[in-house]
Amino acid sequence: MPAFNEASVIADVIGNLRATFPNVVVVDDGSHDDTPALARQAGAHVVTHPVNLGQGAAIQTGVEYARKRPGAQVFATFDADGQHQVRDVVAMIERLGHGDVDIVVGTRFAAGPPTGVPILKRIVLKTVAALSPTSRKLKLTDAHNGLRVFNRTVAGDLDITVNGMGHASEFIALILENGWRVAEQPVEILYTDYSMSKGQPLLNGINIVFDGFLRKRLPR
Repeated sequence: MPAFNEASVIADVIGNLRATFPNVVVVDDGSHDDTPALARQAGAHVVTHPVNLGQGAAIQTGVEYARKRPGAQVFATFDADGQHQVRDVVAMIERLGHGDVDIVVGTRFAAGPPTGVPILKRIVLKTVAALSPTSRKLKLTDAHNGLRVFNRTVAGDLDITVNGMGHASEFIALILENGWRVAEQPVEILYTDYSMSKGQPLLNGINIVFDGFLRKRLPR
């Protein structure tokens, strides 16, 4: 769970998760508030970046930490702002357990137009998916959903190099490059005034496209 200045919600988010999943790793990405202290009090493992590096870097750090834990076999990326639902993680783990895929990606669009997704964000997400050749090849409808569940194979080889929001495009590119088997799972995203205040949907969408485009020109 990457977290940056989430002190007002982090304890509740972790508490909801730990009611089902005892092992929660929070990567405090250079927060200026009490996010790391509150995360520890809520029972999470906390890894701290001394400065803000971006969501991609935080996810990579969290996966590297988690994959070193004894017995770790199933991994999930989960937002700290309360948008993701624990019940969706449970369903995605069940889907992963069928054994025919290596990673399950959440989607807001597989079952038709989503309810509750702000119209601007919906347009941006659809545009990003349309502009992504990788997403089209993998037949993904919502490739930039931050809710993902994956196995040890993916965790062991994951190497995110794009620190910012463009890591979402890179994650999808890595699925194709490594031949990981992927499936989508319908999920519900809870948009609140707080979660929407955490970022600019249009700007983030542009950053995702730009960073993913740039990555193709940079050696790994």
